Amino acid sequence: MASAAEQMARNMSWGTLGKATELRQRIFFALGLLIVYRIGTYIPVPGIDGQALREFVDQASAGLGGILNMFTGGAIGRMGVFALGIMPYISASIIVQLLAAMVPKLQQLKKEGEQGRKKINQYTRYGTVFLATFQAYGLAASLEAGDLVTDPGWFFRVSCVITLVGGTMFLMWLGEQITARGIGNGISLIIFVGIIAEIPAALAQFFSQGRTGALSPAVIIGVMIMVVVVIAFVVFMERALRKIHIQYPRRQVGMKMYDGGSSHLPVKVNPAGVIPAIFASSLLLLPTTVSTFSGSQTGPVMSTILAYFGPGQPLYLLFFAAMIVFFAYFYTLNVSFKVDDVAENLKNQNGFVPGIRPGKRTEEYLEYVVTRVLVLGSAYLAAVCLLPEILRSQLAIPFYFGGTSVLIVVSVTMDTISQVQSHLLAHQYEGLIEKSQLRGKKRGKKGTAKR
Repeated sequence: MASAAEQMARNMSWGTLGKATELRQRIFFALGLLIVYRIGTYIPVPGIDGQALREFVDQASAGLGGILNMFTGGAIGRMGVFALGIMPYISASIIVQLLAAMVPKLQQLKKEGEQGRKKINQYTRYGTVFLATFQAYGLAASLEAGDLVTDPGWFFRVSCVITLVGGTMFLMWLGEQITARGIGNGISLIIFVGIIAEIPAALAQFFSQGRTGALSPAVIIGVMIMVVVVIAFVVFMERALRKIHIQYPRRQVGMKMYDGGSSHLPVKVNPAGVIPAIFASSLLLLPTTVSTFSGSQTGPVMSTILAYFGPGQPLYLLFFAAMIVFFAYFYTLNVSFKVDDVAENLKNQNGFVPGIRPGKRTEEYLEYVVTRVLVLGSAYLAAVCLLPEILRSQLAIPFYFGGTSVLIVVSVTMDTISQVQSHLLAHQYEGLIEKSQLRGKKRGKKGTAKR
């Protein structure tokens, strides 16, 4: 027998969406701010030589055409005001979350509720400004070193830093507004739109190689089939759960005795989401990006690092997989699924795993389950992220819509759809409550009339 929520979910349609006025307003608000973001990627930073920049980006596609260009929606290739994208904010938030799992003072702030969350958000903003300033100055200096500036000097550096840092902070504000007044997670949607916007250009380049004969039709068809299979595999794995049975004892309320209930604790196969892939990619792209910015000034140490850790090299792939596995375990056990907090919450709610004592024993059991589930989750993340890297190095395929981007697109799409469904269900519940109230009033009036 289907539950009431499931029956209402089946009844949802476009007509229901048309009646949900608040949901429509949220969707239009989010779309409007995302359009503002896309316009900002085309507004150039003052003092840039456009022709020289285009030639530089074409030559440096290995460093700038990867994850950095993906996260900025192509803005770094055009040196728009959003050239740094939202990456400084993501990096700062990850660092603060990791520190909050290790620093006692930040742990205490997390337990203070709303007030502590505001302080942690403030620390994240300070970290964003620091990281954005550091990256903006490095980018400005590299542009000067590459002769991509019409009037180099301190005036250009200061104006470039102010413009890029201001663009990043404005993007952070846009993401917070979308989350609060729109639909979905604002920061994730900004990255999502940046990836989707670059897909047509990547497809055009991919098919142009087929027309010129650089890629055979069999390779093109094989890559398209592989992309569909990878997307289906990511959807399946992101929805995969390991359910731990939870039992609640019988309880007495007043003079009544209530039977104990049972539930389950869902443990995702990939609790850390896309964060391990983002962190590992950022670390591994750092040498390539630095060498790209420095141009001919690359020293012997950096040249040796690039020879062994350049994209597609065996050590690069091995280190990439190792970093993904490390961050999957570290982030899950310290941030996304802290077994000690989960065990404490179960104990406070009088819940227990059958056959396992509450408290320390439950914590050890949860850690046992999570560490073994993560063997599959981290292997899945590494496989999805390494597959496009191998294809790019072996077949020279410029189709960047691979591992990390697929994870982001799929997870953001699933999260946004679930939020839309939640709003529609809430709207239907409100409609049912209003109807029941009207019926109650009519019955009350009839009873009064009979008297």
